[in-house]
Amino acid sequence: MNTRQEQLQAFNRLLDIMDDLREKCPWDKKQTFESLRHLTIEETYELGDAILDNDLQEIKKELGDVLLHIVFYAKIGSETNTFDIGDVAHSICDKLIDRHPHIYGDVVVANEEEVKQNWEKLKLKEGKKSVLEGVPKSLPALVKASRIQDKVKGVGFDWEEPHQVWDKVQEELQELQVEVQSGHQEKIEAEFGDVLFSMINYARFLNVNPEDALERTNKKFIKRFQYLESKAAELGKPLMDMTLAEMDIFWEEAKRL
Repeated sequence: MNTRQEQLQAFNRLLDIMDDLREKCPWDKKQTFESLRHLTIEETYELGDAILDNDLQEIKKELGDVLLHIVFYAKIGSETNTFDIGDVAHSICDKLIDRHPHIYGDVVVANEEEVKQNWEKLKLKEGKKSVLEGVPKSLPALVKASRIQDKVKGVGFDWEEPHQVWDKVQEELQELQVEVQSGHQEKIEAEFGDVLFSMINYARFLNVNPEDALERTNKKFIKRFQYLESKAAELGKPLMDMTLAEMDIFWEEAKRL
C-alpha cells in the first residue's frame, strides 16, 4: 500500500491534472455545478453497484470517479474565490471533530447508539430547527424513508421491540386491504405508502438495509429472467408465445442455479 507521503503526492497529481483540464480541455472548461450534478449522482450509483457486487477493483475505480467530481467542484469554487479543496477538507475535519466530542473532548459514550444520539443533539445545537433538516429532499423515496426513521431514532422517537413494529406492519396491511375493497384509489395509495414505510422500519429492526435488500432482489430477478430468455432463445420460441407453465420450468432451473 502507499505511504501517507505517496498518498499526498497522488492527490497533488490529481489537483494538477484538474488545473490542466480546466484550462485546456473544451469540455472541462464549460462545466458548472449544475452540469456536473446529474453525472455525480450517476457516479454515486455506480459506486453503489460495485459495493453490492463486492467488486473491489470496480470500487477503487468508482471511488476515483467520485473523487474527481469532488476535486472538480472545488476547482470551480476556487475560480470565484468562494472556496477551494483546502476549505472543503478543513470543513469536514472541523465537523468531524465537533461531532465526536467522545474522541476530541471529554464526553463519554457507552456504545454506537449513544454516539448517534449525541450527533443529532449536536446538530440541533448548531442551529438546525429539526432533526429532519439533514434529509435531502431529492433522495429516492425508499432511501429517504430509511433516513427519516434513522434520524428520529437518534432523538428517541422509536419503537422499543421488533414485534411492535411487525404488529404495525400487520395493522397497515389490514388497512390497505380495507381500502382495496373500497376501491378508493387515493386511499389505496396512501395505505400502500404506510405499508412500505412500516416495512422499511421493520427492516431497520432486523439490521437490514432495505435499499440494499431490494437491489439484491432486483439483481437476482434480472439474472433469472435473462436465463429464461436465453433458454427461450435456444428453443427458438419467443417468450410471448410460451405459456406461464413453460416459463416456470426455466424459472425454477434458474433458481436452482
